Amino acid sequence: MNDQVIMTLDAGGTNFVFSAICNAAEVVKPVHMSAMGHDLDQCLKNIISGFEAVKEELTDPPAAISFAFPGPADYENGIIDDLENLPGFRGGVALGPMLENHFGLPVFINNDGDLFVFGEAMHGLLPDLNKRLRDAGSPKQFKNLSGVTLGTGFGGGFFRNTQLMAGDNGAAGEVWLMQNPLISDSFAEESISARAIVNEYASLSGNGGTAMTPADVYLIAKGEKVGNREAALESFRKFGSALGMVLAEISTIMDAPVVIGGGLSNAWELFSAQMFREMEGSYTSLNGKKMPRLIMKTFNLEDPLEFSEFAKGSKKSIHVPFSGETINYDPMKRIGVGLSRLGASKAIALGAYAFAINKLAAN
Repeated sequence: MNDQVIMTLDAGGTNFVFSAICNAAEVVKPVHMSAMGHDLDQCLKNIISGFEAVKEELTDPPAAISFAFPGPADYENGIIDDLENLPGFRGGVALGPMLENHFGLPVFINNDGDLFVFGEAMHGLLPDLNKRLRDAGSPKQFKNLSGVTLGTGFGGGFFRNTQLMAGDNGAAGEVWLMQNPLISDSFAEESISARAIVNEYASLSGNGGTAMTPADVYLIAKGEKVGNREAALESFRKFGSALGMVLAEISTIMDAPVVIGGGLSNAWELFSAQMFREMEGSYTSLNGKKMPRLIMKTFNLEDPLEFSEFAKGSKKSIHVPFSGETINYDPMKRIGVGLSRLGASKAIALGAYAFAINKLAAN
């Protein structure tokens, strides 16, 4: 248990939501403020006012401020660069130092994708996965985690051996800029996002003149709304195909379980089968030999039967050379892919909290 209180912020393009967390639980009623992103001075004043309002509600003094904020940014130094959704931020804004000066507290700012993964690694899928493995009698435990968020955009982050992987420029995990596996001269987000679902449905159905949302396409695919159901299903299959190929690339480097969150993750049953098919796919060498896309076998952590196989692994006994001894080992290299255990918003908040607690402990 850690009794330090951390003030947090959920920074959206139109609204800011301020709160405070202690012992991994929210301890105040959230405070809502308009972002006023077009007016820098008013936006900054609202950020200060929001944190002031939260501070007044606390019975114990806060130990730090920690939150996610849109980039590009120099997160380590708390400097925000030009933002698309908050146009008042231009030319570099020293948001972190401003808050440190005003509140006299350490301030930690990160990308939302990074904090999503950190929250799931500390309080969500990763500890849940390791507990499920222990309960199943498996000695296998995981220390690393990759994560992506599926929504308006395509975000991500990486956690390795208790640490968030921020990169030397604070730009690790910018998965949205990976090459689009379906459109060679484009970036991944164009096929893995809300607009990708809507655009693909419009193209396949010829229904480009009608305003649609991903929720509309989802309901059509489920047969719960009138429309071209096959086009809706194919939209999610193509989404899953692009996602699976990108996750295979990520997993080749990270060799870690993958957690998926964000609004579009609610359509798991429509895209996950194709996603897993791509991750378990193969390449063909120049001499015609088939090669698996991944060294590791990929398992669906949401499927009880697959999880049982995942937990069991493969036990093998071999002789130690030049001795009469034998040794047991598990030769099955494997990772699992599963859904957020916290929800993206809560995972980001708990990630901000955990990041601050870790930083304070290290200083």
